[in-house]
Amino acid sequence: MSVLNRPYFHDEAAAFDHVESILWPQGPVCPKCGSIEKHYKLVGVRTKANKKNPEGLERHGLYKCSDCRSQFTVRMGTIFEESHLPLHKWLQAIHLLCSSKKGISSHQLHRVLECTYKTAWFLSHRIREAMRSDNFTPMGGNGKTVEADETYIGRLKGVTHTRGGRHKNMVLTLVERGGIARSFHIDSATVARVIPIVRANVAKESQLMTDESNAYTRVGREFASHDTVNHGDEEYGRTEVRDGAAVKINTNTVEGYYSIFKRGMKGVYQHCAEHHLHRYLAEFDFRYSNRSALGVEDGARAVTALLGAKGKRLTYRGPYPVT
Repeated sequence: MSVLNRPYFHDEAAAFDHVESILWPQGPVCPKCGSIEKHYKLVGVRTKANKKNPEGLERHGLYKCSDCRSQFTVRMGTIFEESHLPLHKWLQAIHLLCSSKKGISSHQLHRVLECTYKTAWFLSHRIREAMRSDNFTPMGGNGKTVEADETYIGRLKGVTHTRGGRHKNMVLTLVERGGIARSFHIDSATVARVIPIVRANVAKESQLMTDESNAYTRVGREFASHDTVNHGDEEYGRTEVRDGAAVKINTNTVEGYYSIFKRGMKGVYQHCAEHHLHRYLAEFDFRYSNRSALGVEDGARAVTALLGAKGKRLTYRGPYPVT
């Protein structure tokens, strides 16, 4: 049986039960007063009738708190709040965005979900907000290797095209070998911008691997070791023997991350405004840090995104760019 045949992808009541089991594992919680016991479920409540729905729509998963007397559903306080899209379609969108290795465009979403393009664009950005990690624990550690590198993507608005990458958005990415990835949208790859990010996100006991960029020379002395490869001389990796063990010196892991990132940004999304880039970076970091190689399959990845949906709301109401 296909995973898309599961009831919560097609039935609204089943969708509410599925989300409640994830966000309320101990039972319903009133988002207004925090009560976890004094509430009851409202059955048979319908929305107001209109021309499209003469009898109104049934309100699934509706509860009433006995303490503060407010009505609530599992949507409140999550990325689903204030959205008219059925919850089962939200779950379809989350599954598609989590299971697509290079992402899925808003135009493709609006065709699959049979909603408007504006709705698809907005919900995809809300899902990216749910994917954004709030874990700032330093990466790496004793005996572990963290690779750092920068890349250029897109165009800066109002900046004249020049040689090099000054007219493009710059991204700094840290990747722990066999672990997670963290990406940052930066304005320049200078020492002043790179050093604080590396210091705050990489454990001092880690082995740092970079290219020949001078931005890492000073900060590299603060770690267990700092090795570089010279891409300018077409050196992309080498192996050295230290204390009887072979040490692979390269930045191929972070380059592999950029390969997937750029194929997704250029092949799927095609265009990204500068003020939205951090959300796309969160999306690619999320899928990389929860990839199958780490034992995380599509279903578990979607559940992780659902857990991130609680308490995160996107308030941007700007124009809808072509994606």
